Amino acid sequence: MAGLSVPTSTSVLPAHRRASASPLRAPVQYLKGVGPARAAALARLGVSTVGDLLVHLPRRHEDRSRLTPLRDLAHGSETTVQATVAAVSQFRPRRGLVVVKAALLDDSGIAYAVWFNQPYLKQQLRRGMRALFFGRVERRGGEITLQSPEFEPVDGSAEETWHTGRLVPIYPATEGLSQRVLRTLVRTALTLHAAEAEDILPQELLAARGLPPLPQALWAVHFPERVEAQQAARRRLAFEELLVLQLGLALRRRQTARLARPFQYAPGTLVDRFIAALPFPLTAAQQRAIAEIIAEMRGPHPLSRLLQGDVGSGKTVVAVAAMLLCVQGGRQAALMAPTEILAEQHYLTVRRLVGDLGVRVALLTGGRSAAQRAQVRQAVQSGQVDLVVGTHALIEDEVTFARLGLVVVDEQHKFGVLQRARLRRKGFAPDVLVMTATPIPRTLALTLYGDLDVTVLDELPPGRRPVATYWRQAAARPKVYAFVRQQIAEGRQAYVVCPLIEDSEKLQAKAAAQLAEELSREFFPGLTVGLLHGRMPAEEKDRVMDALRRGEIHVLVATTVIEVGIDVPNASVMVIEDADRFGLAQLHQLRGRVGRGSHRSYCILIASPTTEEGRRRMEVMVATTDGFRIAQEDLRLRGPGELLGTRQHGLPDLRVADLQVDLPLIEEAREVAAEIVRRDPGLRAPEHAGLREAVRERFADASLLLVS
Repeated sequence: MAGLSVPTSTSVLPAHRRASASPLRAPVQYLKGVGPARAAALARLGVSTVGDLLVHLPRRHEDRSRLTPLRDLAHGSETTVQATVAAVSQFRPRRGLVVVKAALLDDSGIAYAVWFNQPYLKQQLRRGMRALFFGRVERRGGEITLQSPEFEPVDGSAEETWHTGRLVPIYPATEGLSQRVLRTLVRTALTLHAAEAEDILPQELLAARGLPPLPQALWAVHFPERVEAQQAARRRLAFEELLVLQLGLALRRRQTARLARPFQYAPGTLVDRFIAALPFPLTAAQQRAIAEIIAEMRGPHPLSRLLQGDVGSGKTVVAVAAMLLCVQGGRQAALMAPTEILAEQHYLTVRRLVGDLGVRVALLTGGRSAAQRAQVRQAVQSGQVDLVVGTHALIEDEVTFARLGLVVVDEQHKFGVLQRARLRRKGFAPDVLVMTATPIPRTLALTLYGDLDVTVLDELPPGRRPVATYWRQAAARPKVYAFVRQQIAEGRQAYVVCPLIEDSEKLQAKAAAQLAEELSREFFPGLTVGLLHGRMPAEEKDRVMDALRRGEIHVLVATTVIEVGIDVPNASVMVIEDADRFGLAQLHQLRGRVGRGSHRSYCILIASPTTEEGRRRMEVMVATTDGFRIAQEDLRLRGPGELLGTRQHGLPDLRVADLQVDLPLIEEAREVAAEIVRRDPGLRAPEHAGLREAVRERFADASLLLVS
């Protein structure tokens, strides 16, 4: 898609500050003290320009401002002392080891500092030099020693201290760049260039929000005098970044809202007949969601809505109601899924739900034969299909609809905002309904899905029993599989998910096949053990799924292809091998494959985690089935990661702000952005020139957005 590639720039400094002649845009290699070798190391940290270095923010600050008398140094503590160098010696206790040792004096007593394999320090540590030292304390045999301390003279050779005696920044680092070197380079960049960083925030906005000017904020975020100054500086930089983000989103929403509906749906009875025929009552949340969606589909602008609900909350029924409104109104509906297995499951579910209503349903995926695909494409083009289910192949150029009215996109985080833009630019201006089972806070949803309104399904259908979840160590595998065999003897079926192997579908498939063979031989002789993985041909996947649904497979060994889209009510047990290799969100999705029938269901996590984080994930899964709590804990443990990464949502990357912890600031920036766009929709006012350039640089579709 020409003109819609995601920007690669990640600097918080917008373009107008970094014009080609600006020193902030200059390669960091040419900053004093850098050079080619250090530039290569900085590149590993995402730092390529001087401007990037200014926003390479510390992970934390160490308070090295509190001075401790030498006699009070506690064993094992990390401490700052101010002392005079009384003597310096260098010796080699063995081959390959050089020790530099300095005797330190203050009014309270004597201590020693030692460094290993840093012989050059003997020349820097002059007798009589007064300095600040920061390091770990050891007390042995009555001798007090600082192990490899950082030090900085305070006897007039430096006006200020940067590495000790203050709040000292600790940076994300890489091989070849010590903390001392990073601090020195950042200080150099600040000294030479911080004043050249122009504010893009209007002065009125800075004053109203109590935000410091940008040069002051850059200094304070690295080398603050007080913790409060660092927090205020970070908040100011994060707010600017989020404001640019929210301006782009507000402009996208405005663009969508200006789009007039090119058609109206004719009235009909399909939706009412569908709801009346359901074998279960709709939840209040489903009724509310259907009402909201139908009202918008009958409104003056195309539907543009996110339907968010936990695993099992009934999103599919809501989506089918929307699609039937479209079909009864004389239009075609398309349901797009990220995987062929999920598309196949949706196809079977939709066909079952609408089978008696005379709706013509078709399936279009890459796994079908060429003849089958051609036949479905022809039927879609000629209007002989009312509702087509498929993968993202549905939006490719060779697929032409006779009268497309509604597109439903499932598991949106596997797609992206740019695909939706592509759909609209094809000229259909269809209604768009996005579904996700990822439970994230509303403020975050409004950011990641910024061009969509949000509807939440916040209750599960009545009678749905929570899945009992247990964590067992690897040594308990025989007992786990004995329990599975007992469940099968009672007429149930089971899934076993093989250990996750990152970045290799081939190895993953091989591991699944080996596990299936082992289980069949060791634990399930006489039973049918099936196999499902991503490298199997589509026809073979279909045969396996059909056999599973018919009850012919007792145990299905699978990779994470079953994470979404599998719905077999008789399956009551989910066993996940090496469960600590999976993220919480993925574990929750896998657990959602059972508990879909009337039988009591179980999820058993087999794991012997070696990290605290791995143990915590297992504990959370056992403690709750609440998707929202699990998502919050996943964010806390892993950070935003892929789930909340901005790139697949067509948004610029964030260098300062954190989508996990800055929710109040996100909301504040959203409100300010909405007001700015309301008053100045093209960002043409002189005071918004900097913001306009920032949006232009950081949003791939800015040329479409900045049209007043």
